[in-house]
Amino acid sequence: MFGKSENRDDYQDVPRPVAAMARDLPDGHHIPPHSHRRAQLIYGTSGAITVGTAHGTWVVPASRAAWVPPGLTHEMTCAGPVAMRTLYIAGDAAAGLPGTPTVVSVSPLLRELIDEATRLPVEYRTGGRDGLVMELLLRELTPRPVRALHLPAPDDPRLADLCREIRRAPEHRWTTEQAAAQAHLSPRSLQRHFAAATGMSLAHWVQQAKLVHAVALLAKGVPVTTVALRVGYATPSAFTAMFRRALGTTPTRYFTP
Repeated sequence: MFGKSENRDDYQDVPRPVAAMARDLPDGHHIPPHSHRRAQLIYGTSGAITVGTAHGTWVVPASRAAWVPPGLTHEMTCAGPVAMRTLYIAGDAAAGLPGTPTVVSVSPLLRELIDEATRLPVEYRTGGRDGLVMELLLRELTPRPVRALHLPAPDDPRLADLCREIRRAPEHRWTTEQAAAQAHLSPRSLQRHFAAATGMSLAHWVQQAKLVHAVALLAKGVPVTTVALRVGYATPSAFTAMFRRALGTTPTRYFTP
């Protein structure tokens, strides 16, 4: 796109601090687990991108981006058509940015700078306008606290199996007793181990799993009423109230940059 390669490997060794790539990806497109030498900012101007690592899963709408440190194995799945605009940032330029996966807010200025960066030549002129654009982009790329839709992944195989079952049936209303039986633990042991492994209570994790599934459906254009039913809520108003409490906005406004 824009006369540039769409192969991420072509952006890892360019003699510039920032390399920007644009790709338009269809709904459901999956990029298998991989890593790269540079840090990456994963951003889509439409739809939503689910980013998965060993640390957990993040869902990133168009108003936010995912920061992935160099060398970290991750995978991606598109919910809805995604116009992906991604940055690969060299080590020195990434100094001061997070060393762990992070969701960052994308301001209107940063959004325009990212878009412009993808249109510049890979080996842009560092001493002219192009270099100033990239310099301003790096200055604007300052993590801002946002409510991230994050689903941490437990290492314990029993809990990992339980989490997979919860995600397979987002409409199900799990009780502690049902979850404990699934994990072959007592209810008290489950609550203790689950909180230690994920930093969340079981109830909070189940809600987050419902939200992850809901956001993916909303990004595909599924009506709120249908989404509410598919994640186990009897009414759209109950679902919207939960969504607002968790993410600070309504389902219809979540994708507004």
